[in-house]
Amino acid sequence: MQSDFSPNYSIEYSNPLRTQSTHLKSGDQIITDAPTDNHGKGEAFSPTDLLSSSLVSCAMTIMGIVAGRDGIEIISMKADVAKEMASNPRRVAMVRANIEVVLKGAIEEDAERLRRVGLACPVARSLSNELIQDLNINFQLN
Repeated sequence: MQSDFSPNYSIEYSNPLRTQSTHLKSGDQIITDAPTDNHGKGEAFSPTDLLSSSLVSCAMTIMGIVAGRDGIEIISMKADVAKEMASNPRRVAMVRANIEVVLKGAIEEDAERLRRVGLACPVARSLSNELIQDLNINFQLN
């Protein structure tokens, strides 16, 4: 290991097919469980669920950052997310999400700017081009 290595979280494996990640600064924990279609119990998020969740959470977070910076008030933001798996090799093939955003005092140009930055979030840019990212962002302007 490099001497300047400073971990942000730690992960511990426990049988059967479960991990527990601990965020070192806050102590928050996330448990993963293998899905039922891949030898697991499906009792928690799977690692691929977290990948899908990370993509959509990142898009929402970046939209929140830009909205705050630009004085756009987000009344609410909610997403429903699904993933589709592929085999040979087993991987996430598609992430689909419907993101509903209610803005106060915003105009269409504000919504389009938020859409652009959300779709270009760091997680989206980090994933393979083979992964289909079907994020449908709907804005309600109040």
